[in-house]
Amino acid sequence: MIAVLAVLLSLVPAFLQNNHPHAFPREGAVQLLDNERVTLWEVTWAKGKPTAMHEHKYDMVCVDLADSTVKVTRPSGGSQTTSPKAGGITFVAKGTIHAEEGMSDPPRHAIMIDLKDAVVPPLENKSGYPSAFPRDGAKKIYENARVVVWDYRWTLGKPSPMHFHDKDVVVVYMDNGSLKSTTPDGKSDIRKISFAEAQFNPRNRIHTEELVEGAARAIVVELK
Repeated sequence: MIAVLAVLLSLVPAFLQNNHPHAFPREGAVQLLDNERVTLWEVTWAKGKPTAMHEHKYDMVCVDLADSTVKVTRPSGGSQTTSPKAGGITFVAKGTIHAEEGMSDPPRHAIMIDLKDAVVPPLENKSGYPSAFPRDGAKKIYENARVVVWDYRWTLGKPSPMHFHDKDVVVVYMDNGSLKSTTPDGKSDIRKISFAEAQFNPRNRIHTEELVEGAARAIVVELK
């Protein structure tokens, strides 16, 4: 009995080591949106203020908004310093455990996209219009089994082709401007966009887009 108890006690620290909280919510993170597919967070890492050790309970895409430096520490105590760039993306796999500490001024600033485990069947494009991506002005910067990520820049006064969105998307804007969206029936609306704004757009949409004021660049994360 004593031997069994000793074995059980020896396992407690290992169990506690793996019982880490989810990465969010936490100080420095503001929830922007939550639905069945994603949770969006706007996050800053204050210089010299490490986060708690945490586990990512979901796959996650990080879209950086500023050039910065951050230190990442693993449960073993090993660490590495990285220097994310504005407009860059990082994919963090579910189950990743680490702590992070901002090392720069200005601090690291990013939109973090938790990818929930909802299963959505593919949507066939029967619209007669091309799919939203690929298209002129869009550069594919990442793809895996969960997402396709595009770096897209609109040109002032040049509408995109009318296109069909076969995937839900998260759009993170990297500029300030105004975009006009027009549907096949000719109806249009103009909306202002702002740097660091993030939005979720559902699939099964047809429109064309035109930059009518300012500048417009976005990191577009298509969800598979």
